[in-house]
Amino acid sequence: MDDDNQLLFALDIGTRSVVGLVGKTENGAIKLLASDRQEHHTRAMLDGQIHDVQEVAGVLASVKARLEIISGPLTKVAVAAAGRALCTLRADSELETASRGTLTPDDERSLELAAIQAAQAQLATSGTVLDPADYYCVGYSVVSFSLDSTRIKSLIGQRGKRAGIEVIATFLPRQVIDSLQSAIQAVGLEMSTLTLEPIAAINVLIPSTMRHLNLVLVDVGAGTSDVAITRDGSVIAYGMVPFAGDEITEAISQHFLLDFNIAETVKRQLGGKNKKLTFTDVLGMAHKLPAKDIIAAMTPKVGELAQAIATEILTLNTEAPQAVLLVGGGALTPLLPEALAQALDIPQARVAIRRPDSMEGFIDIPAELCTPDAVTPLGILKLAGGRALNFVNIFVNKRPIRLFNLSRLTVADALLAAGIDIRALRGRPGMALTITVNGETRFIAGSHGTPGHVLLNGQPTQLTGALHDQDVLEVILGADGTAPTPQLKEIIAIPDPLTIRVDGKSYAIKPQITVNGQQAAPDTVLCDRDQINSSQSLTLAQALQLLNLKPEPTEHSYQVNGAQRSYKVWPKYTINHTLASLNQLLSTGDVVETLQLPPPTLAEVLGINTNELAPAISILFNGMNCLVPIRRHTVTVNGRLAEPCQPASPDSTIELITATDPQPLISDVLLAADFDPRSLPATSRVTVLLNGLPTEFTAYVKNGDKVDIHIQESC
Repeated sequence: MDDDNQLLFALDIGTRSVVGLVGKTENGAIKLLASDRQEHHTRAMLDGQIHDVQEVAGVLASVKARLEIISGPLTKVAVAAAGRALCTLRADSELETASRGTLTPDDERSLELAAIQAAQAQLATSGTVLDPADYYCVGYSVVSFSLDSTRIKSLIGQRGKRAGIEVIATFLPRQVIDSLQSAIQAVGLEMSTLTLEPIAAINVLIPSTMRHLNLVLVDVGAGTSDVAITRDGSVIAYGMVPFAGDEITEAISQHFLLDFNIAETVKRQLGGKNKKLTFTDVLGMAHKLPAKDIIAAMTPKVGELAQAIATEILTLNTEAPQAVLLVGGGALTPLLPEALAQALDIPQARVAIRRPDSMEGFIDIPAELCTPDAVTPLGILKLAGGRALNFVNIFVNKRPIRLFNLSRLTVADALLAAGIDIRALRGRPGMALTITVNGETRFIAGSHGTPGHVLLNGQPTQLTGALHDQDVLEVILGADGTAPTPQLKEIIAIPDPLTIRVDGKSYAIKPQITVNGQQAAPDTVLCDRDQINSSQSLTLAQALQLLNLKPEPTEHSYQVNGAQRSYKVWPKYTINHTLASLNQLLSTGDVVETLQLPPPTLAEVLGINTNELAPAISILFNGMNCLVPIRRHTVTVNGRLAEPCQPASPDSTIELITATDPQPLISDVLLAADFDPRSLPATSRVTVLLNGLPTEFTAYVKNGDKVDIHIQESC
């Protein structure tokens, strides 16, 4: 009867029932031509998700057939999805408009689609969901337009330098959309547009002139309660509660032992508290109860539903709204408006059930559609005639991907929707290594990655290549480079072994190279952050340590002044016959010999420094300056007088007497001057003068005195 191209066909595929509407546009409004409603025979849908595609497809076929009797063949349909597992993102986009002149509807549309693409890119890279390719955009709402940083209601007809937009884009899991698509395709229909149920409802129930108010629309269905919120002139948020009318039905079923379908019928008959309802439970027992008794049984569950909805509203809105509009079949649940008002702490009059009896943009809404559950189907029908999203079906690596027809789709859009990181096509270079060699940092680069490529319908293509429906993409990812695995010998020069002779025996000492403090072989594979130390030369001490020839002292024992004392004599070495210290560096071919050292001297054992100047006074003896000590050491070994410079035989008994005389005698002066009167002839006469005066050998002397000896031969 009507050209199919001019018809608008909408299906509201709900958890409990399917509503189909057919209309056409007349003078900017939609005239309804036909409508049909049919309930599912079984619980084929739960919480907005199709569980039995064939069962749902059977109901769709029945609804479609009844509508086609009036409208003729129907091939394309607009549908909406419940907000099950809803993901909502805000995105924006800007457009340079200085050279565009007056902005057109196409300019505004391009900006909207660019913002949706930005939301898709945000979903793909944000990590919000596990697999972005498993989520589809099911609708969007414009939050605001701006022109040269000034907020504006519409860009059409405006001029400016830079236009901007902010949108709320909504995404649902692929399984929700694919099950809808499967059921629709099973009855020979093509999904022309897709939206979200609260988007459809809010577009017909809360026009833009009302969106400056902080309003909440709640679509209470059988499986889900969808939420949409307006404020400051736009829709600010969408949400979903997986709690709705079916939970109330379940409560009645559990309390009165009823079949679910009978419990649903009882729930729908709760029109007045004084009304009595008759039903039969699963035991075959008949009941006739006042409606108020049944309402009382389900009141706790109604309170739970109201609280769940209120929690979602407060989470999205951060405060109680000005008013709440309830739509959907579940909105008729007794006591729900009162319970929701109480949960939100707002006046009861501010929570109202809305019906589409007077709705802008429609002509001749029949009485059977003037119910709360008809708001969403009418909204879907209205969006079917507007600028809703539609799909392009492609395949990426044999995986079906549905893209929204955003004017010009590219290969890059498909890769983004499939969750493929475009950067992975290049092949990343391998991770570099950082190592330290003798305190110097070195960097070792990894290998270069191998670039990948993309085939479009079997032919090479660029990321900017255009896509069309049913195109097939094959993506071969680039291969990442590998991290280097260098061996120690590739990083540093391995020196030859050090060859030396020690006490007549030849030795070859391997190069001393460590990795992280551990001795390493030349073929050791290095890792990131390794610390390498390479010693190019060895000291005599290091070489002896490596050869297990560590110097060991010879220990001698003595009895000193009645106490046992030991003295260690450390060996000494020559290198190439020259006395050397342990810190001297070795070269290949060096000859090392260990010297056999004699026992220590008495001075060494006793700690007497013979080179150290003892305290003394200065005397002028026979005109020569002479130092006379005022402290003297007397050493005996095994009872015999000995000099400190003599060797100390091991196991000997040593006595040390130290005398201190601050006023030496003339005899001490003679001793210091090595003058022994006993060595003179017996006939000699010796005269001792102290400061020019005769004196005795026992006279005291002091610093600066003058002592003279005169010797006369007797006749």
